[in-house]
Amino acid sequence: MAAELFAFTDGACSGNPGPGGWGVVLQARDGDRVVRQRELAGGEPATTNNRMELTAAIAALEALERPAAITVVTDSAYLRSGVTQWIHGWKRNGWKTSDRKPVKNEDLWRRLDAAQARHRVNWDWVRGHAGHPENERADALARGGMAPFQRRGSGAGG
Repeated sequence: MAAELFAFTDGACSGNPGPGGWGVVLQARDGDRVVRQRELAGGEPATTNNRMELTAAIAALEALERPAAITVVTDSAYLRSGVTQWIHGWKRNGWKTSDRKPVKNEDLWRRLDAAQARHRVNWDWVRGHAGHPENERADALARGGMAPFQRRGSGAGG
């Protein structure tokens, strides 16, 4: 039996907008056993939490070297709803919302759409900061990705 692939993603921002970071825990699992794991992280000096959530998912999918079946697990309702529901209407409407306004973060939504087109993606949601080990690790990676852009003494949020 082939290992199942999972990507646990998270974004963080200190202020919104403000310095931000993203984190990904990529896992190949055989049942409950992790057979391979890889972690990714990054950040930007001025961004939003939603942009970091999108960037984490993009990084996860773009890190896969060949087409694959993967479950992306996020604690962002914005990301999950956007990619599973809203994006279809946005594309049909020329990247405009139902009230004909430009889609926020269109550049990242387009990039995510292209990245997921190579794969068979199942999108799953977990409650953030609820003790889910891989989600907590992705959050720690996101906060770490944000750290180089923060001023001393400022707080972080996931």
